[in-house]
Formats: sequence, structure tokens, C-alpha cells
Amino acid sequence: MPYRRLPNTDQARLRAINTAILMGQKKSVEELAFSANTLNRLRNFFPGFETNLIHHKLARSQQDKNSRTYLEAAKKARIYLSHFIQILYFSIQRGDMKAEVRNFYGMVGDKKSPSLILESELLEWGKKMIEGEHQRVMHGGNPLYNPSIAVVKVKFDQFVDAYHFQKTLQSNTVRWTQKVSGMRAEADEIILDIWNEVEEYFESYPEEIKRERAAEYGVVYVFRPMEKQRNEIGIRSGLNF
Repeated sequence: MPYRRLPNTDQARLRAINTAILMGQKKSVEELAFSANTLNRLRNFFPGFETNLIHHKLARSQQDKNSRTYLEAAKKARIYLSHFIQILYFSIQRGDMKAEVRNFYGMVGDKKSPSLILESELLEWGKKMIEGEHQRVMHGGNPLYNPSIAVVKVKFDQFVDAYHFQKTLQSNTVRWTQKVSGMRAEADEIILDIWNEVEEYFESYPEEIKRERAAEYGVVYVFRPMEKQRNEIGIRSGLNF
């Protein structure tokens, strides 16, 4: 016997609900295989569920689409900032500047180049290097070039803008994900009630016809591997006659 498989994805839930609603539009209440109360509950639930799914899909799409722009901005900022830090350390190693200038950049007692791998590190050290270079120049130091801090700041500001925009998109995705998640239990409950009522309505029908009629309402039946194999063998045997 094939078994009934309830939807396990949001799109499958939406298809099941939409199929039941269409059957409710095609048939009168008397002809419908599930109750009028269930139909009303279904109609009240469907618009909100569909709207949340649409917004969730759109939010995810926008986040994914902007991700490439954001990653490219982060990559550029990381490269320019890293090169600027290298120029600073090369100047100290050559003796063009004293080691104490590291204090302007917040590198007190640290002789190693700071890590820029994490977003938080890139944000932290971008600000420190820009502010530190301004402070050092204000105290009589010569500006560093290739890259200059002005160029670094342009790339860093582009990254910061992209970072905040990406965080906004991520927050939108999370918000709609939570809204959809909060409706899944009710969606599953409604679908289960419909399928139970439909199967009960066609209970007196022969098994194969019962499944065909129930399938019109969106009920999904799945053959187990051995059942599917036996069914295929039976079909081939019938064709051989």
C-alpha cells in the first residue's frame, strides 16, 4: 500500500493549500470532500501565508543578489587597508619613522600586522588606521602614499555602506523567515485536516479510485520502493500479453 506524504517544504505546503482552495471554487459545499468550516479556515489562512512566502523569497533574493557586491567591497577595503598597513611597517623598518608612531593607530606594544579577516576586525582597524593617519599628520608627520589614506578611506566607506545595507537585508530575511516559520504549524494542521476529511469522504470507494479522487484535492501518495518495483513489473507483464 502506498503511504501518504504530507508536505515538508513551504512550496509544497502552498501547492497543497492552493489545490484545496481551487477544489473549493470548482465544487459546491455539498459536493466538496471536506467541510465548509475547513474551507473557511483555509481561505482565511491562505492570503497571509502566501504573502509571507512571497516576501520571504524576495528578501532572500535581495540578500543573495547584494552579497556579491558586498563581498567585493569587503575584498577591496581589505586589500587597500592591508597595503596601507604594510607601507606603514615598511617605513618603520627603513627608519623613515619611529616605531612609536604605531601608537597613533592603536597598535600600542604590538609589532605584528593586525588581522583583517573578520568583518569586525576590518571595521575596527579601518577606523583606527584612518583616524591614526590623520592624527600622525596633524602632529607633523608626512602622509603615506601608495595607497594614500584618502584612497583607503574611499574603499573603506564603500565597504561600510555595503556592510550596513547587507545587514539590513539579512534582518529582513530573518524577519520574514520567522513569520513564515510561525505559520508552518497551522499550515500543516490545516492540510492534515483536509486530507483526513477527504480520505474519509472517499472511504467507501475502491482503493485505487479513492487515491485518484483524493489526489485531485492535493493528497500525495508515494509507493515504497518494493511496491513501486512490483507495480512496474505488473505493468510490463500486462503489456507483454
